[in-house]
Amino acid sequence: MRTLSTPSPALILPRSSPALFNGSSTSSSSFTAETVAMVHSPPPAGLTHPQRCLRQPRDQQGAPIDILPDHAFLQIFAHLPTNQLCRCARVCRRWYNLAWDPRLWRTVRLTGDVLHVDRALRVLTRRLCQDTPNVCLTLETVVVSSCRRLTDRGLYTVAQCCPELRRLEMAGCYNVSNEAIFEVVSRCPNLEHLDVSGCSKVTCISLTREASIKLSPLHGQQISIRFLDMTDCFALEDEGLHTIAAHCTQLTHLYLRRCVRLTDEGLRFLVIYCPSIRELSVSDCRFVSDFGLREIAKLEGHLRYLSIAHCGRITDVGVRYIAKYCVRLRYLNARGCEGLTDHGIEHLAKSCSKLKSLDIGKCPLVSDAGLELLALNCFNLKRLSVKACESITGRGLQVVAANCFDLQLLNVQDCDVPLEALRFVKRHCKRCVIEHTNPAFF
Repeated sequence: MRTLSTPSPALILPRSSPALFNGSSTSSSSFTAETVAMVHSPPPAGLTHPQRCLRQPRDQQGAPIDILPDHAFLQIFAHLPTNQLCRCARVCRRWYNLAWDPRLWRTVRLTGDVLHVDRALRVLTRRLCQDTPNVCLTLETVVVSSCRRLTDRGLYTVAQCCPELRRLEMAGCYNVSNEAIFEVVSRCPNLEHLDVSGCSKVTCISLTREASIKLSPLHGQQISIRFLDMTDCFALEDEGLHTIAAHCTQLTHLYLRRCVRLTDEGLRFLVIYCPSIRELSVSDCRFVSDFGLREIAKLEGHLRYLSIAHCGRITDVGVRYIAKYCVRLRYLNARGCEGLTDHGIEHLAKSCSKLKSLDIGKCPLVSDAGLELLALNCFNLKRLSVKACESITGRGLQVVAANCFDLQLLNVQDCDVPLEALRFVKRHCKRCVIEHTNPAFF
């Protein structure tokens, strides 16, 4: 007969440290002891509520919390993080049984620099696999963001035990490699959301060779990922993006911020294999130019969100391609694109009339004339940033305020805008939050 067990809270938190319990942060190097990974048996049968281990009151009444029905406990436990849920499982036998209810374990969320996350995942999955040996059919989401001690070993555990995984977030885990990612996407066919931002060793997303061989030619080489965040994956190159696009053909959301080695060629592959992309960010990809935007424009009506911030090689020519073909665009971030002028804004305003959010901050060649064209065509505009636009004055902002009544956010920081213009905006757009640097306006 198998003995049930529950991971100790020490699995989730390191051994007691005054700095931790006082709320101050401590680097992992200050801890001389490893995080303890222990498996404890459930509380004794005689321990039925939290106060039973203490001196019994004279009237022999139980703790008031015992009055709550099981479904109320489950609702409370559902709001607890993973480490606190493990603590609750050690209180008494009733809490133990409730805390390990499968409905509470669709998500495992672990955080912290000092956490021995590989060991935590191994012990947790072992406990969750007790009713279905070797696999955990309930776990759908694993969040281990900022767990810098996560290695390939922890991901192998997830890949082997969690076939129903749908969401994996591991931002900032810079010790994981391509091989571990390949193992996860190969063994978890339902994985749709993958966040590897800040994982500097990750240069590709693909199936393992063994998985590719087993799949039929009709379904081979495809992964079900729809959301992929590779922000700050500095080693990603065009060849890697080509492989990602060829395998992840169902992508709808892709974020490549600060992937500084990407060029227009990589974007060409992306559009060929992933025609359904709705949101795309290539911010701070300094080698992306107007030719890259020409490729992105082939996404046409699918594209809703585009960020090209600080792509210094982009000019009006590239924006004109986007405006002509991506007429259903709702969000554009072109901050720091210094080659953008009023002509590019004109094409954008006349073709993308349903635009709701536009950031053209630090575009010194955009003037009041561009804002006027924008205001006369994009009546649904809700968010506008012209931060540090040297050519913007009060005249353009007044036209925006007079036509875009639904404006909710206006950023005019570091702009030479008179006080009267700010008051005019506030008067006409009563729900608008104005971010400014004018001490006389409040």
